[in-house]
Amino acid sequence: MTEASAALQSAWEDMLAGLERARAALESPELFAPPVTDLGLAEGYRYLLGSAFGAIERSFMEDPRFPYFRRAIQPMDKATIDNADALYLSAAIDGTQTYRVTGRVADHAHWSGGGRSDGPQAPSYVIFENHSSYAGDSGELTELGPGGRVVTAVLDTSTLEVGTDGTFEILLAPERPAGHTGNFMATGKGEGEERVLAAYLIVRMLYGDWDNEVAPDLHISYLGEGGARPAALSVEDAAARMRRVGDLVANQVAFWNVFYDQILETHGDRNGDGLSFMPRNAMNDPAGANLATGGGQVTNYYSGGVFDLDEDQALLIEVSVPVEPAYAGFHLANFWGESLDYANHVSSLSHRQAETDADGVTRYVVCGTDLGVPNWLDCAGHPAGFLTMRWTYLSAPEQLPTVAVSLVPRDEVLKRLPAGTRTVSPRERAAQITKRQAHVQRRYRQY
Repeated sequence: MTEASAALQSAWEDMLAGLERARAALESPELFAPPVTDLGLAEGYRYLLGSAFGAIERSFMEDPRFPYFRRAIQPMDKATIDNADALYLSAAIDGTQTYRVTGRVADHAHWSGGGRSDGPQAPSYVIFENHSSYAGDSGELTELGPGGRVVTAVLDTSTLEVGTDGTFEILLAPERPAGHTGNFMATGKGEGEERVLAAYLIVRMLYGDWDNEVAPDLHISYLGEGGARPAALSVEDAAARMRRVGDLVANQVAFWNVFYDQILETHGDRNGDGLSFMPRNAMNDPAGANLATGGGQVTNYYSGGVFDLDEDQALLIEVSVPVEPAYAGFHLANFWGESLDYANHVSSLSHRQAETDADGVTRYVVCGTDLGVPNWLDCAGHPAGFLTMRWTYLSAPEQLPTVAVSLVPRDEVLKRLPAGTRTVSPRERAAQITKRQAHVQRRYRQY
């Protein structure tokens, strides 16, 4: 065996050891795994392999000198109780260097309060954030505390300057250059020893209208070395990248296991106050994103809980929104934090997909059976999982939404809805699914 072969084989074995640490976390109570069920375990192995899918790309392709936008979450790699309406992108950057992002969006009049056309439109909302680290990479909840993850800059559709032709440009640098005007995002925050540098540009695009909203074209370039090319892959570099694959997967699975169990208290009270942050068959009060509860999109307000239903039960969730947001969505997820299959099931509804009743209340029904109601959320074969609502506001609203949840017998749901609630026929539901499938193919197309 050559020296190179021995080094790479050793790294390979270390990578597999990392994957094995992650595998152990799929069913170990000591590693904060959720209660074991056949469905949960089957999805857990898929979740682990999805994490490996993302970790391989990150380990071998992330390079701040040669950045590109990768899909941070996608159908093969879901996590973090992801938003079914979102396209998540990330690009590795060096906070000491300068970058340019260029893009073009379709009709975006709705960003400034205008009407919508019949043709292609920009997403309901887009936000760029510079982060000092990638959520979950440390494997430790300490990243949620002081000195953990830091957002050094935010730019969203409320302030993004866009040309009449839909083009825009964003400069990323430690400081705004003298004389520079236009879109700018600082890659550093603080002074002296307290200064923190960004390592990732994170982008979220939120789709409210799945029929017409399309992704912008985006490109990121490093302005430090024009025409530079990466060196050929060395044995040492390949070995380090393989080890990083194993570490990333092990740390990500460990972090989110502990986060869901200890911070969100998904499976019961953990801090001794007799309550669960994510209540069973209920939802907590809407609150702004904060690092202590996982961060999330900085302009979002969240409400969450856990559904746990027998076959003959349903949840009726009544939501009042006094101040109209730029975006809102309701989503179901499994206990690994994977959004349920939203292409082939109506397991999510955006603010433009949900129907609001005449009294201003939006009523959702979470159930494993289609009861023919407009705002049905399909559990997709899951007796239990996460409930999550998100509202995006361009500035802090004077009043937050209110959410009321009732556990009701499935056969009584229709009696609890307003008189005149329309019925969705099987043909209409099939057409709804067909549109969802088409949108998801467009959002994640491979060409």
